[in-house]
Amino acid sequence: MHPNPIFRQTPEARNVAFARAQGFGVLAVAAEGAPLMSHVPFLLSEDGAVAEFHLVRSNPIARALSAPLHARLAVVGPYSYVSPDWYGAEDQVPTWNYVAVHLVGVVELRPQDEMHDLLDRQSAQFEDQLLPKAPWTMEKMTPDVLDRMMRQIVPCRMQVDEIHGTWKLNQNKTDDVRLRAAEAVDASGIGVETGALAALMRDAGS
Repeated sequence: MHPNPIFRQTPEARNVAFARAQGFGVLAVAAEGAPLMSHVPFLLSEDGAVAEFHLVRSNPIARALSAPLHARLAVVGPYSYVSPDWYGAEDQVPTWNYVAVHLVGVVELRPQDEMHDLLDRQSAQFEDQLLPKAPWTMEKMTPDVLDRMMRQIVPCRMQVDEIHGTWKLNQNKTDDVRLRAAEAVDASGIGVETGALAALMRDAGS
């Protein structure tokens, strides 16, 4: 995470809420050579203590989970390039503003008979956000097809021991400088969800 502590003062409850709402991240575990990484949708408990997800059985991380592994689940939110010209102040340099939360803990495989319940809860979390569309459920699947697909994935659980959040929103700038940068990010930022990032920058204070 960013070394400047001013960007790491967000309360843990907000970091948990952010990660829960995103529900998608990059899982990384140590391995010989480069770390193993996988993009995973996940469920996070309300207290942030447990993350649940599934992996394709052939995934290298799933294959490595013959025993529990230390892991990091990185959850990224909006981000944008910030041009020094946008600050309206001298001696500024280019940077990127962003929001990211890392969940650190131990991942283990769970019994296969937990797979159905996990998928039910995962799909329900996001289908409920699509109302008034009638929610998709696994009952719409042909049983034999569903069984074949379920055998190809494995349930996993991370016991979360640490939660680290970086909310880099120009908190180290004066209000007028930060707000000018927010306007420019909103209008012409390079990145993802730049409008959402600009709103966070406006609310960040100094």
